[in-house]
This record gives sequence, structure tokens and C-alpha cells, in this order.
Amino acid sequence: MQKWMVAAKKADFKAIGEKFQIDQVVARIIRNRDVVGEENIRIFLEGGLSDLPDAHQMKDMKKLTEMLAEKIRNHRKIRIIGDYDVDGVTSSHLFLTALKRVGADVDVVIPHRIYDGYGLSIHLLEEAVAEGVDTILTCDNGIAALEEIRWAKEKRLTVLVTDHHAIPFEEKDGNRVEKESMADAVVNPHQSACPYPYKELCGAGVAWHVITVLYELFDIPKEEAEELLDFVALGTVCDVMSLTGVNRILVKEGLKRIKTTGNKGLRALMAACGIAPQDVSAYHFGFVLGPCVNATGRLDTARRALRLFETEDEQEAEIIADELVELNQERKELTRQGVEEAKRICGESGYEKDPVLVLFLPDVHESIAGLVAGKIREIYERPVFVLTRGEEGAKGSGRSTEAYSMYENMCACRDLFTKFGGHPMAAGLSLPEENIDLFRKRINETCPLTVEEVCPVIHIDMAMPVGYATTELVHQFSQLAPFGKDNPSPLFADRNLSVKRMWVLGKNKNVLRMTMEPEGGQPVSVIYFGDIQAFQDYIVQQYGAKELEYALHGQKNEIRLSIVYSPKIDDYQGNENLQLEMKCYR
Repeated sequence: MQKWMVAAKKADFKAIGEKFQIDQVVARIIRNRDVVGEENIRIFLEGGLSDLPDAHQMKDMKKLTEMLAEKIRNHRKIRIIGDYDVDGVTSSHLFLTALKRVGADVDVVIPHRIYDGYGLSIHLLEEAVAEGVDTILTCDNGIAALEEIRWAKEKRLTVLVTDHHAIPFEEKDGNRVEKESMADAVVNPHQSACPYPYKELCGAGVAWHVITVLYELFDIPKEEAEELLDFVALGTVCDVMSLTGVNRILVKEGLKRIKTTGNKGLRALMAACGIAPQDVSAYHFGFVLGPCVNATGRLDTARRALRLFETEDEQEAEIIADELVELNQERKELTRQGVEEAKRICGESGYEKDPVLVLFLPDVHESIAGLVAGKIREIYERPVFVLTRGEEGAKGSGRSTEAYSMYENMCACRDLFTKFGGHPMAAGLSLPEENIDLFRKRINETCPLTVEEVCPVIHIDMAMPVGYATTELVHQFSQLAPFGKDNPSPLFADRNLSVKRMWVLGKNKNVLRMTMEPEGGQPVSVIYFGDIQAFQDYIVQQYGAKELEYALHGQKNEIRLSIVYSPKIDDYQGNENLQLEMKCYR
């Protein structure tokens, strides 16, 4: 059961509106995003690259970039080791582009999800030693590879880590103590000793900060680093990072640059997805382009996605882009099948009563475990781990709700895992199959929250009558973009709306349109993209099948709903019409 929570944060919305020439509703939304003070509001609305903190503040930044510059000037062989998701691919591409630009002897390895596993492995390090590599540069991984780095140092490799994941820790006398890495330098804003003020960068964001300082050492104009921001933005959105502060600026600037990007692969991928560069938004990053890049790491090898971004051959770019789109379609079908199997097991085994779901799906492809976990989290509204059968035991992924810090709670079960890592909202893990039931038991016994408490919270910006929404107001909302984690599209709520008519549209019957009317107000157009069958079942449960039939035929009925909605503009053939997208109902 979702909790609806209407924000009640105070400010002088009239004064803010007058100062920044915005509607008081927009001022209220900004306050709801915890942006306070004139300077912070200015940065939120108008902030640019000049408002970014100094990258030199990051712990080990000077050390890492100077060591890297020395290796480059001495023609030492450098190997970038990235990751197979969008963030890993984009950060690998950024480093490869930048290091080639400064004349490095460099190559890149993207681990294979199944054969190599996540991040650094002894197997990959052995290859590096055999091939005469002098320096390993990680991106989007490395912070948790303590034993692997120890092995690398014994082999006299230089190891430079850039990462953004949680720092491994252990409890000593009731205090949390960060584990030390033997890497030669570690740039990760989550280190407790790192004074850089913003902690929520993705791997590509950390890589870009390193590149800006490296370019300084080689007297390369900062504008060249800024041209790489389209890939930083792609990695940031697809890794579901907070779109606040520094990330908000990086994504805004990246979206500007993608409209004229010179990267042939990125342009080919947009074309294959039917997106014009000038229309790309954060939504397209997260739900259209990103999943195509991710599909290669899930069902094939992410090296193909990296090749897409590296190629200068337009024909090759078009071929790879089409392959990525096709792979993504295959991934969607596999995910659908996995979700159906997860629902079956959950229902038959009684696990739906657990505050944390742990589901073992041995036949599901391990690469889509996280996607299935995310879908099941939405359906059952609680944290979910989906485990599959790997070559050396069970492997899986977890997806959480904001009330439950997944990584922290997994630390209480660390003795059951062969490997694990992550952050509050998501995690990856490996463990022996015989430990699965014990993991399910312990993760639920130690869960500090009840089933009701772990459920998602719907944060509503304000109660606003549907009649107050206008196209002019929606146009002002564009100043709040890009939307994503911690800066969602504005949400409003209204109550006691009558349903004048509803009808189902779309080739797959997956769009619901309604005409709804508030008491004493004018009818409004409402659209819903959620689970239509579940919505209609709810109407039947509350009002009866006859009332649903009346509504579907545009006849008078007794249905009354409270809704959470987001106002949109439907721009059809140049005509703008207001439409409200229903997100939740009761």
C-alpha cells in the first residue's frame, strides 16, 4: 500500500516568485526539493559550469593525475578497466578519449558480466601482467576490490582507482571504520577524508572530474573536456544518480551538447531509436538510449557498446546501433518472462508477507536479475533480491525502497556472501546456493521495518485542484528540468473527481484515457500508462462491475477518485493541449 505524503515545507513563495519571475507553484516545488536561499535558487534555475566546485578538492586527485601524467609521458602501458553497465561504458569511453588525446599508450577492457564478473578480477589482472601493462586505471569500480588490488601490487602494477560506490567498512568498537585500499591513489568522493562537497557523482562524473585536472596538466583547453559532457549526462541519468547540485548542472550541460554531438555512435543510436538530437531529454537517456547500451552488457558483451562510441565509421555505427536496439527488444521479453516467474514463486511460497523479498529464479538469465527485481519491487512495493543460478553458486541483484538502506542491511549478512556491494537503493551479490534460505531468513529477521514501513512513499508537491493546471504553468516547469532521482516531475493531488468517461487505447491496449470532472469545475483530460487491468479491478472492487461498464460507455456513474497527477502538454500537429497524467489513485 503506497503512502501519499503531501509536502508541507514553508517559505515566502510570493517573494520567491516575484524575485525569479516564476509562479508561486514553481517556487513551492523548488522549496520541496530542499533548495533554499537566493543563491541556491539561482543555481537551481540558472546554474552552469562556473558554479561547479573545484575538482582539485577531491582526495587523491593531485596524486592520481600527476602519477597518470608521469606514466603517459614515460610511455608506460595503461589499461582502463571499466564496467558493463551504461555508467561503466560511458566512463571507459571518457577515459579512453581523454588519454588518447594526451598521447597515452592506452587500451580498455570491459569485463564480461558472466565470464569475468564485476570490476577487477585476478583473471583480468593476470592478463594485464602477461601483456606488459604497467598501470591499471579503474572507472566505476575498484573501491571494493581490496584483495585483487593487493594481488596487483604484489605483481608491481600501479593501480589508480576512480569509483563512486560505497566504501567498504567494518565495525570496530561500535564505530564504522573504512577499509584501506593498497591502490596507489583512490578518487572517490564517498571517502570520509574527501573534502569535495558533493558526494553523489556517478562513475562517469568522477572520471570527468579527473579528466578536467589531467587536461590542465597537459595545457588542453577546458572546452575540450566540456565537449565530453554528453556522455557524463548519459552515465549520470542511467545510473539513477541524484539530479541535484553538481549532477543537475552536468546533466543540463550534457543535454545541451548532445544536440550537436560529433560522436557518430551516439548519433546513430539516437537515429535507431527514432529520436531527434534536439528532442533528447533525461527521460530518453534513462528509458530509451540507456537500456540499449545496457542490453549489450546483459545479453552479449558491453565491448560492443563501447565500440559504438569509439567508431569513426558511420556505417559501422549504424550497424551496431541497430544491433543494440534489437538486443534491447530481446532483453524486454526475457524480463517479462522473469517477472511472471517471480510473481508465480512469490505467490506460491508465501514470501509476499516478508518485508524484504528474496526470490531464487534459477533459470532466469543472471544479467536481467536487477531488472526483474525492479519490476517486482514496483508490484509488491518492498525491497527485492532476485537470485539466479551462476557457474559458481547463486548470483543476483537487489532493488530497494527509500525507507530501506539495502547495502547497510546486507552488511549484517556479509558472512553468507562470497561477494557483494552496492548502495542504499541497489546492490549486487554472490553466495552459495545453500545459503539462500538462510539469507532470506536473516535479512528479514534483521529488517528494522515492517511490511507497511518499507513500502514506497509517493511525495506530492501540493494539493492542487486540477482546474489550476494550465499550459502556461507547465511551460514554467521546464525550468525545473532535468527530472529524475531527487528531482522528479512535479506531482499534485486532487480529490473527489467524478469519471465522466473512460476508454482504453493503443495497439497493446496499454493506455487509458478518461474525462474527469471536479466538483463545480470543468472537465479535464486524464491519461494513465500504468496497469490498466489492476485499475479496473480496483474500480470493480470499490464500485461494482456495472459502474465500470457505465464509465466505459460514457454513461452516468458513481465512481469518485482521488488522484496524484502530473500536468503535461500534448503537442499534436502544432496544437498544444493540456493533459493530466494520472500516477496514482484511490
